[in-house]
Amino acid sequence: MCATTMRGLAIPDLLSLVERPGLARLMQVHDPLSALVAASAVGRERGGAPLRIDGFWSSSLTDSTCRGYPDNEVLSVRSRVDRLNELFAVAPLPLLMDGDTGGQPEHFYFMVRDLELAGVGGVVIEDKSGLKQNSLLGASDKQTIAPIEDFQHRIAAGVAAKVSDRFMVVARLESLVLELGAADAHRRADAYIESGASGILIHSKSKKADEVVAFCRAHKERHPDVPIFCVPTTYNRISDDELYSAGCDVVIYANHMLRAAYRAMNDVVQCILDHGRSYEAEEICEDVSTFLRFGIPEFPRDW
Repeated sequence: MCATTMRGLAIPDLLSLVERPGLARLMQVHDPLSALVAASAVGRERGGAPLRIDGFWSSSLTDSTCRGYPDNEVLSVRSRVDRLNELFAVAPLPLLMDGDTGGQPEHFYFMVRDLELAGVGGVVIEDKSGLKQNSLLGASDKQTIAPIEDFQHRIAAGVAAKVSDRFMVVARLESLVLELGAADAHRRADAYIESGASGILIHSKSKKADEVVAFCRAHKERHPDVPIFCVPTTYNRISDDELYSAGCDVVIYANHMLRAAYRAMNDVVQCILDHGRSYEAEEICEDVSTFLRFGIPEFPRDW
């Protein structure tokens, strides 16, 4: 597996995850602790080996939320990149960055340069125009899709900025979210691939996976060598195995770590306020001993 070197750390190559057989699973992380939790988790055995998380997703929604900002590109990519060295230091797994709309082509060029220099394995940008809003708000919130030619220019600028062919520029399709239909999604995918996109992320806010599954199958017939990324946040009843069978190459669990952390923190604060003490909150808290030796290396006895 190829690797990117960042300040002396060898970070496995994101593209290698896509190229290997089987489905790649990316988990949203927002700080070193969430990265440690995700990287150390071991799931049930499937196919002779236990499942693990293969890499990380850096979400603009969760990164903004952690800082108390709205998810509308007010948080700069450089401020997000500044924290990645802490994350990679404790869990050097491949990372895919949510790059929002990518901004103007001239801005996206330098975003790619910054991300690649930081050890990021790829970036996803969405084909919207105007002030970015979260896709899960849907078509009712006056979100607009970018003209195909404009988004092609954005992609081309990012591709031109790459130092290595291993860095991935992934085009995210908003056609299904904005209820423009599968034909529009395929037309855009064809154009974006022509402009150099390394992969296609098909997005949907539907609670059913039917339209995503149909897109994946049709896309694989049109572009068998172009990887598909899926984000089953709303259509979460479908399994990752089923998505893989439909043609998905990478599944992204895009915001679950922060959502879980928020609920747990809220519950413990409420419990303490309700009881006027922390005793009752102990049963929903991890034992403090878990953290006392975090990050302490095991030195040789004669060191």
